[in-house]
Amino acid sequence: MPKMKTNSGAKKRFSLTGTGKIKCRHAFKRHILTKKTKKVKRNLGYSLLVAKPDLNNVRLMLCMK
Repeated sequence: MPKMKTNSGAKKRFSLTGTGKIKCRHAFKRHILTKKTKKVKRNLGYSLLVAKPDLNNVRLMLCMK
């Protein structure tokens, strides 16, 4: 059986923490920023952990399962 290939879009968008959790960026920070408040833009800048319902799909794309 051939090796599994990592999804190249996923490897650019997700990264692992030291404990093995998967980090990602917030959405809605690319354009149309003039109508968003400073507080919203600042909070969108921080990274977050992948949500539990999406975790299995992201793991498959990163060949972690």
